[in-house]
Amino acid sequence: MTGSLYFEDLEVGQRFVSHARTVTEADVVGFAGLSGDFNPIHMDQEFAARGMFGRRVAHGLLGISIATGMIDNLGLFRASMGAMLGIDGWTFKAPLYIGDTIHLEMSIESKRLTKAGDRGVVQRRVQLVNHGDVVVQEGLITVLILCRGASADPVRSAHP
Repeated sequence: MTGSLYFEDLEVGQRFVSHARTVTEADVVGFAGLSGDFNPIHMDQEFAARGMFGRRVAHGLLGISIATGMIDNLGLFRASMGAMLGIDGWTFKAPLYIGDTIHLEMSIESKRLTKAGDRGVVQRRVQLVNHGDVVVQEGLITVLILCRGASADPVRSAHP
């Protein structure tokens, strides 16, 4: 999609789907280095083979990070994003494996205009779906979206 969507452009129930990408070994190793989480369920195939999943799984927080990147890559909010306000009710419904090809499905759950009237609070349901059509992670990401013509002042944006 070309151009950003602003608060006025969004409707409850609107749905968006990202392109797919594959979770790689490099993703997991890089995330372990960044986060400091070297748990053997993520890093040690021999250890993970004896565990409940039978093989290594990607970090749950890596899934959330990939999801936010997929939202950005949709290009829908590049000029209209004010701030991320929160992530709620995020659940890990199935393992995310190295080698899984995943895509993001996002729908607008709710929206309300702020008192200032130049931006709105938008709650988005986000699901990461694997190549087997299984939802592996999901939750709500609440953001502040500008109205058309509003200033993207980050100090004001942080106070809905």
